[in-house]
Amino acid sequence: MEDKKAFEEAVKTMMRSVGEDPTREGLEKTPERVFKSYKFMFGGYDEDPEEILRSALFSSSNDEMVLIKDIELYSTCEHHLLPIIGRAHVAYIPDGKVVGLSKIPRVVNIFSRRMQIQEQLTEQIADAINETIKPKGVAVVIQARHMCMEMRGVEKINSTTTSSALRGLFKSDLRTRSEFFDLINAPAGNRY
Repeated sequence: MEDKKAFEEAVKTMMRSVGEDPTREGLEKTPERVFKSYKFMFGGYDEDPEEILRSALFSSSNDEMVLIKDIELYSTCEHHLLPIIGRAHVAYIPDGKVVGLSKIPRVVNIFSRRMQIQEQLTEQIADAINETIKPKGVAVVIQARHMCMEMRGVEKINSTTTSSALRGLFKSDLRTRSEFFDLINAPAGNRY
């Protein structure tokens, strides 16, 4: 979004197209605000998820599942430019290397902050982890609400979409897959 002026003019055009006056008091600064919002919301295009993961890889003898669940995510539907709001659950089984825990949510954020469809978002997270860390397996499940279904179209307010991407042992070994799904579906209980 290098051409700020053109972007702001486009926002004014959109406002006029729906019957608004972009010069009225409450809307005068809206084009600039939308520009700043979009720069933040689509900041994922400026970051390299593999670089983030490589920056915190450590040798480890651990070969048991590492799971980070309930990672909040906010994305934007590429078809309607409306919000997707949800949670990601990400697990991997190390094969000689572990990654700093904060890097997994950062990867979720990077891909979420791009125009997306949920199915592709799920795949991108799994593939980045799989290709960079090279674990024995990766599992990603995203559960999300889509404002393009809630605010327009079918207007189904309480619907949730679930997508999954399984790699390695999570795909080939039923016990590993079952353990993952049992863990992400377990009640929260005492968080600590």
